[in-house]
Amino acid sequence: MGQAKAAASVSGAPLLRSLPGLDEETNAQSAGRSLNAILMNPLVDRKWEDAISTHPDATIFHSTAWARVLVDTYGHRPCYVQMSFNGSLLALVPMMEVQSVLTTSRGLCLPFSDYCAPLTFSTFGHELVAQKLQQIARERRWSYFELRGPSIVPIDAPASEFYYGHFLDLRIGPEALASNFSSSVQRAVRKAQRSGLSVSIQSSTAAMAQFYKLHVRTRRRHGVPPQPRSFFINIQRHLISAGLGFIVLVECQRGPIAAAIFFKLRRHAVYKFGASDDRLQELRPNNLAMFEAIRYLAEGGAEVLHLGRTDTENQGLRRFKLSWGATEETIGYARFDTASASWKHSCDRRSTFHKRIFRALPASLNRLAGAIIYPHLD
Repeated sequence: MGQAKAAASVSGAPLLRSLPGLDEETNAQSAGRSLNAILMNPLVDRKWEDAISTHPDATIFHSTAWARVLVDTYGHRPCYVQMSFNGSLLALVPMMEVQSVLTTSRGLCLPFSDYCAPLTFSTFGHELVAQKLQQIARERRWSYFELRGPSIVPIDAPASEFYYGHFLDLRIGPEALASNFSSSVQRAVRKAQRSGLSVSIQSSTAAMAQFYKLHVRTRRRHGVPPQPRSFFINIQRHLISAGLGFIVLVECQRGPIAAAIFFKLRRHAVYKFGASDDRLQELRPNNLAMFEAIRYLAEGGAEVLHLGRTDTENQGLRRFKLSWGATEETIGYARFDTASASWKHSCDRRSTFHKRIFRALPASLNRLAGAIIYPHLD
């Protein structure tokens, strides 16, 4: 990453930082109105973190800490955009420039982030923000850019992908939350508790190492390679150790049998990863991990727990999340194709053929495949 250059605001505000090779200022004049867009690198400019702290819907995915995880693991280039209109903050769009020898250059908001809608501060000007992103995409020579959440997407724009999203309102308190659990969840939690399983909230590197062992096993069972170990090392370094998340570890006498990773930024919490030993599923350790995390977050002052995205064809995972009394929503991704200057229609990039291959590979080769493949994915 090169040294950032200072870019002066037209309004005379303090200097902001942008990335080398990017326009220091881009302004749009329309009927006396002025749109100012500044490209920033949150890793060197504290003003990004200050800006998102003023928005009530900012999640861990909008944060500088998450940007550090992505950059340190995959080497992606931050192209975060701060837009103002007539001197007032209009939108914050975290964007990573993803490049590889196997794929085209593109802008993503954001890679490996289930949902990450641009943060807007007004119901006005969304069309201007979308137009400015299109201009940046052309200047950066991106084949496309993708937004993972609706916020500024034109109402008539088609979705490129659809997922289910689920969330819990934690403000009602642990007891009310528990009363909303399905009867099957309540039975599963009681069974796990009677089985003598221990559950704890962890933040140590040892707990992360134990999670990763279970993660490798779980991903192989699902027919996909695990994320590289460096990804979780960086999550540990930049999020867990910084108090922006935790690991729930469920153990029996034989050792850890389930684990889950949660992130939290102010009022928003996210369930990001879960893993378990399938040989002991009858003890219901996954249910115990989720139960303990929900209680811990509700008692700790979190207001919303998002359970991540779910593929529309994964009805088992959908039922699992709904069984906790979660509210269901649809998460739509929108992709703007630079060559055609249009929002692309649905595209199904998912395939099941590879699953048979990765299920058959030994764990060591699955880990190697993940380290090779994931830098090119998003």
